[in-house]
Amino acid sequence: MNEWARSEGHAGLGYITQKAGELGGPIAKNHGEEATRKLIAELGLGPDDGIFFAAGKEAQAAKLAGAARTRTGEQLGLIDENQFKFCWIVDFPMFEYDEEAKKVDFSHNPFSMPQGELEALETKDPLDILAYQYDIVCNGVELSSGAIRNHRPDIMYKAFEIAGYSREDVDLNFSGMINAFKFGAPPHGGSAPGIDRIVMLLAGEPNIREVVLFPMNQRAEDLMMGAPSEVTPKQLRELHLRIVAPAGAAAKDPTKVVAPE
Repeated sequence: MNEWARSEGHAGLGYITQKAGELGGPIAKNHGEEATRKLIAELGLGPDDGIFFAAGKEAQAAKLAGAARTRTGEQLGLIDENQFKFCWIVDFPMFEYDEEAKKVDFSHNPFSMPQGELEALETKDPLDILAYQYDIVCNGVELSSGAIRNHRPDIMYKAFEIAGYSREDVDLNFSGMINAFKFGAPPHGGSAPGIDRIVMLLAGEPNIREVVLFPMNQRAEDLMMGAPSEVTPKQLRELHLRIVAPAGAAAKDPTKVVAPE
């Protein structure tokens, strides 16, 4: 499991093992037997149960822990393949801290209604604000995401302000939506489960590409349809477009290609 975690791009997966109650693993050794026994008792583990540890920043550690749980369940045959079990994931955080940009940003859907509405935006720490967002999950597969829409312009302006957008930014980049809501759109929301994801579960396929009608490869090419195909000069003229050749690339037709500056 430690090697598997490394192959997934993580630093590794800490562990404590037990074989007939005998402790093993570097964490047990460094933590000491008394403290390790206390931890095992708190977790209610049996004499052959082990513990995995995912270290790092919360989001990455949680991602590794979730993947390790799924892999363990698969390898030990703990997953009932003959049942479909559903759950709702609710109360997503409205904002998150972007470590790269060093600023607060939207965590998921910027157009969803924050719980507590305008009062929450004005009085709470942005990272404590929850949103009316939800996912429906079946057997660990996300079937769809949904949300209650933020339909009030005053709340939308404030939410985007917290994420670093000015009123002018909202009016310019989301004019269609903000202008429509100024006419008084009613509260609304929704969710749209993906048929292809449902078929993937019913077919017992681990990869959605196996059930998508026209799957694309990693270069966004549809090999069955031969798309994208060459664009004709006539089509380019209709759209008032010209093809700019990459630096150093040989042009197929010099009369129809613009050389890079």
